[in-house]
Amino acid sequence: QVQVVESGGGLVQAGGSLKLSCVASGNILRFDVVAWHRQAPGKEREFVASISRGGNMNYLDSVKDRFAISRDGASMTVYLHMVTLKPEDTAVYYCAAYQATPTWRTYWGQGTQVTVSS
Repeated sequence: QVQVVESGGGLVQAGGSLKLSCVASGNILRFDVVAWHRQAPGKEREFVASISRGGNMNYLDSVKDRFAISRDGASMTVYLHMVTLKPEDTAVYYCAAYQATPTWRTYWGQGTQVTVSS
C-alpha cells in the first residue's frame, strides 16, 4: 500500500511564505505525475500545481506567480514553495501521486493545513 505524506503547513501572516513537502513510500519520484491540490472550508478541492516525470509543470492561474513546485532526487521529495501568501490561500493542501501504468491509480496524502492570517 502506497503512503503519501505531506508536511510543512502552518499559520503564517499575509505576505509570508511556506514550503510544503511531499514524500511517498517507495519514492515519490517514481510516479508519473505528482500534484498539489487544496480544499478551503465550504469549497471543492481544486488543483494547485503539478510536475510530471519529465519535468513539465502546471499551475492554477491564481498561484502561478507565487507558488513553485519542485522535486529533489536526493531527498525523494516534491515541494511546493509558496510566497506572498494571501488569506484566500487558506486551505488544506493535499499531495497526490498519479501512476499511469499498468493501470491509472491515484494516491492521496492526508493533507496539511495552511492558514494565512490577514
